[in-house]
Amino acid sequence: MKIQLRHLLVPCLLPVLLGGCLSTSHIRAVPDKKRPQVISHAEGLERDRQAILAMVGEYRVSFNFEESDPAPGYEPKRRYRSGAYEMVLVAEDQGDRIVLQHLLVHRTAGFVVKHWRQDWRYQAPARLEFTENQTWRLRPIDPAVTKGAWTQCVYEVSDAPRYCGTGKWTYENDVPTWTSDAGWRPLPRREYTQRGDYNALGIVNTHRITAEGWLHEQANRKVVREGERERATLVNETGVNDYRRIIGFNFRSGHAYWDNTSDYWRRIRAEWSRRIAEGQGVRLNYPVDGMKMIMNMYIQSQQANNGVAIRDADIRALFDPWVSAP
Repeated sequence: MKIQLRHLLVPCLLPVLLGGCLSTSHIRAVPDKKRPQVISHAEGLERDRQAILAMVGEYRVSFNFEESDPAPGYEPKRRYRSGAYEMVLVAEDQGDRIVLQHLLVHRTAGFVVKHWRQDWRYQAPARLEFTENQTWRLRPIDPAVTKGAWTQCVYEVSDAPRYCGTGKWTYENDVPTWTSDAGWRPLPRREYTQRGDYNALGIVNTHRITAEGWLHEQANRKVVREGERERATLVNETGVNDYRRIIGFNFRSGHAYWDNTSDYWRRIRAEWSRRIAEGQGVRLNYPVDGMKMIMNMYIQSQQANNGVAIRDADIRALFDPWVSAP
C-alpha cells in the first residue's frame, strides 16, 4: 500500500493547529487536597458559592451508568461507559445566581462542542418541571424546601431545559456535597437514540467536591409515564460522572470559542428565559433529539464565532417554529 507523506503529517499537525493533543501520555491529574477544606471553612452563603465555583476548571471526565433492580421480564442493558475532555466556565455570577457552561474539546482534532449548562439559584421561588413529553412547566417551590437551599437547573446544548432539583449544601467531614430532591427529566441523549421503551427518568442528583475535582452522582429510575402519572418502572440506574482536574491538555480552542461566542449564547439564554416567563413554561415542537433546532443554532453560533453580527430578529426567527407555551 502506497502511503503519501501528507497522510502521516496531517493527523499529527491538525491537532496542534486546532488546539487538541494526539497523545495523552503527558496529561496528568492535579489533585488539590486543600480545596474541600478551604470551602468548608468559609462561612454562610459564600461557602456554598465557593463549592459551586469549585466545579470550574479543565477536566478529563469519565461517564459510567449501570442498571440494577429490574422489573420482572426486563433484561438489564450493558453498562454504559464513555469519556471526554471538558472545561467548565463561569458564564454568569450574580451572587445568588451562578451559571456554569460546559464545553467539550475533542482530543485529536481540538474542535469544540458546546455541552450542557448548569444554573444555580439561591432560594429560588420557582423552577421548571418536566411534566410530559417535550414539555416543562414553571412551578413554585415550597418555601420550606427552598429556604437556605440552592436550585440547580440543567440545560442541553441548545440551552433548552432538561431538569431542575433543589437541595442544601452540606459539609460533613470537609466534603462539600449537594443532593437534590426527587424530580423528573427526559431521556438522556445516550438513551433516546437507542431505545423507546420508557419516556421519563426519575432522578436524584448529587454533586460532591473532592480533592481530585468533583463527582456528579445520579440515582435514576427508568419510568413509563402518561402525563405526570407513573405507569411502570422498568429498572433503576446508578450513574457516576467523575471530573478529574488535569494539566497537559490543550484547551485553548475552548477558551477561544467562548471568547467569540459567549455574547451570542447570553442572548440565546435571554430568549429562552423570556419565552419561559411569558408562557409559564415551554413546549418543544420537534422530535426528542432536537437536531432541527440544534443544527440551525449551531450554524448561527458558528457565524458568531466567525465575527458575523447576529440580529435579535434572527434569534427570534430561530425559536419561532420550534418553541411554544405548554
